Amino acid sequence: MPTKFILIGSGLAGGLLGAYLGRRGSDVDLYERRADPREGNIVGGRSINLAVSTRGIHALEQLGIANEVLKHAIPMRGRMIHPGTAGRAPIFVPYDVDPKKCINSIGRAALNTTVIDAAQRYPNVRVHFNHRCTDVDLTEAVAYLETENGQVTVRGDAVIGVDGAFSAVRQSMQKKLADFEYNESYLAHGYKELTIPPGPAGSWQMEKNALHIWPRKSFMMIALPNPDGSFTCTLFWEFEGPRSFATTKTDDDVRRFFDEEFPDAVPLMPTLLDDFRQNPTGSLVTICCAPWSYKDKLALVGDAAHAVVPFYGQGMNAAFEDCVVLDECLAEFPDNRERAFSKYFARRKENADALAALAIENFIEMRDKTASKTFRAKKKLDHLLEGLFPGIYLPLYTMVTFTRIPYAQAARCARLQDTIVYGSLVAVILAVLVLLAVAFM
Repeated sequence: MPTKFILIGSGLAGGLLGAYLGRRGSDVDLYERRADPREGNIVGGRSINLAVSTRGIHALEQLGIANEVLKHAIPMRGRMIHPGTAGRAPIFVPYDVDPKKCINSIGRAALNTTVIDAAQRYPNVRVHFNHRCTDVDLTEAVAYLETENGQVTVRGDAVIGVDGAFSAVRQSMQKKLADFEYNESYLAHGYKELTIPPGPAGSWQMEKNALHIWPRKSFMMIALPNPDGSFTCTLFWEFEGPRSFATTKTDDDVRRFFDEEFPDAVPLMPTLLDDFRQNPTGSLVTICCAPWSYKDKLALVGDAAHAVVPFYGQGMNAAFEDCVVLDECLAEFPDNRERAFSKYFARRKENADALAALAIENFIEMRDKTASKTFRAKKKLDHLLEGLFPGIYLPLYTMVTFTRIPYAQAARCARLQDTIVYGSLVAVILAVLVLLAVAFM
């Protein structure tokens, strides 16, 4: 008998995992609390753009759907930095010494549709929308669901929670496992989605192949391109403080703030006031927990196990990588699901924790440092060393975004490289100073 999996959550990682399990020959039922996104049921105002990079592309390639996804994407080859000083032109900073390396902006709806369709190509995979999980029986692999017609109880050999940062499956583990470890932390910043619409004939009003950043020390705005010529903008700003979401109440307040901080963007944002007023202000949460499984009955994947803030563009890529690793572990232990779940946790936990720290560090870099000459000099040095020592020296961003090196290993390698490089620079400077001192004695 094939293994019966109950998947809670048919978002990005849920759809992809359904396809992986379907390919394995498992019997799979996906249950999603929302309506079918293929019918246009995507909630706007929540920064729906994603950045697909090497890890996510690899996961899609294993199912043969990478090209199908990337035809909806726009490659971004670097950051376009918009300085705060009036009259200064934007500055382009490439992501990598190789101009072919890029991250890919894609709308959530297009990607979600593709992975759900991929899952449903397997006749052993079924997707059920408008089913909200309310509880899970850990010992029996039973999920309790709520629909518009009443309660539904579903049984399987295992339940997998792929239902996001506020996972109902994880909440069941928190309530019922005495040794369950859980931590959530929120940034003092929130986010609000805004829009730059297309120009004439669907043209882009800014550089198309770049991630645009307006760094302003304690806050920032970013913009990602869409195929229709628009840009999805996101303002990351403090919830509280003298200048914050809390103190910016009126249209005049909003207009004054944007005129002062983003003067080059305001003329491109005709719906600014409506967007600011109507779109919700979201929170930015990091979630760490352990364990990610219970015996052979339950496991967590993606944000349900390790939600991260979005500043490395790796949340979705990491969730897709979870699907790859879980599939590999199930293949390694086909007759011992409990061991497969444990191996999956052992391979991913350290890397998820490392990514959480890297994402917060990158927020500080994006909002505080990208506009500085020191930052740009460091990037040029990184690219110089990468060119001089190909395959030996890799910048941290390259390792995280353009390779499949485990996140924790990439972080350790970057720290070692920085110690060697900057230690060598200090040694050279000291040697020069000594020689100069000797020469003038």
